[in-house]
Amino acid sequence: MYARKGYQDQLTSLARTPLIKVLTGLRRVGKSTILRLFQADLMAQGVAPERIVSIDMERFEFAGLRTGSDLHEYVMARLPAHPSGDWTYLFIDEVQEIAQWEKAVNALLNQGGIDLVITGSNSHLLSSELATLLTGRTVEIPVYPLTFSEFVGFRRQAGDDAPTDALFAQYLRQGGMPGLFHVDADEDLHRQVLGSLLDSVLLKDIAARHQVRDIDLLRRILLFLADNSGQTFSARRVADFLKSERRSVGIETIYNYVSHILSAFLAFRVPRYDLKGKRFLEVSEKYFFADLGLRQALVGHRPADIAPALELAVFLELKRRGYAVSVGKLQDTEVDFIAERGGKRLYLQVCYLLSDESVVRREFGPLEAIRDNYPKLVLSMDRLAGGDQNGISWQYLPYFLL
Repeated sequence: MYARKGYQDQLTSLARTPLIKVLTGLRRVGKSTILRLFQADLMAQGVAPERIVSIDMERFEFAGLRTGSDLHEYVMARLPAHPSGDWTYLFIDEVQEIAQWEKAVNALLNQGGIDLVITGSNSHLLSSELATLLTGRTVEIPVYPLTFSEFVGFRRQAGDDAPTDALFAQYLRQGGMPGLFHVDADEDLHRQVLGSLLDSVLLKDIAARHQVRDIDLLRRILLFLADNSGQTFSARRVADFLKSERRSVGIETIYNYVSHILSAFLAFRVPRYDLKGKRFLEVSEKYFFADLGLRQALVGHRPADIAPALELAVFLELKRRGYAVSVGKLQDTEVDFIAERGGKRLYLQVCYLLSDESVVRREFGPLEAIRDNYPKLVLSMDRLAGGDQNGISWQYLPYFLL
């Protein structure tokens, strides 16, 4: 298994604390593997196997754990009969499959001496009424598809010595779902695997959970979000798109379905920030898809679609680095990304090539108009990228991702 050190290090830093570590993210994004890797880390540190209790709700042997009471009884039966002061480590994968799991987890936490790590594939995992039992006692660790640097690490570990440029082209087509590394490097097969994953998310994490009956409508709205990833969102545009396909749908229904898609981590909502008025706008937000490969599985491979793919790659990298991301509005111009973390800010523009002077003005102009001293960066696929212009750095995009 390829180590995803960033996530393992976060779990290590939070180990043996009275906090519930909650790994959240899209189904099949690698949460289960991170749990196994962390368990291996613990045993390498000398933790006895009997002090590790691992529950995977996608395995048949745990199908009988239907309620919080079942969960509590199962774990209590496996705790050491004579506590020695050592910690016991409890892992529950896809905890949302257990009804009222919150009550059991809260009771186990109150036992003391139990280090709890859970995973879930629903963004509302900690927002239910029951989850208020855990308020102030959880720390969420979002898990994302592989970043480009992780993708390169996977390929190198597998013996792939292809140039970085070739790997980046592959990354734009394949995306970062870790499961693809277990199948042959065949793009048609990859699309089948990703299509199967999308079906699983739609049926298990959305339709079943939210009692959605119109699966066809759900698919069409998902397709619209994928096809328009990174573009200004309008429910009216979605309604017009559906009308062109002979489906009449109300605006409220569209927003409900979009909310369900977001809850399953298939897309992310990115607000628009008015740099002049210094406020977030309530309209004209954008949505970015969860993964490059999943997006391509829906909309197909289109060589001319390079610009939104590059923008999505940068967006996912910023999220993985822990930034809060928004889109900047400055009068009639736009800044692709405002990334904020730890009280600091970074402005970014993303484009394919700075092919002529008009493109240079379009990309550098909005950044030059921002009157503050935070770093500003233009990313492109120009191999000769480097240096700066009026204090604005210009970088080759794959190097930034690495």
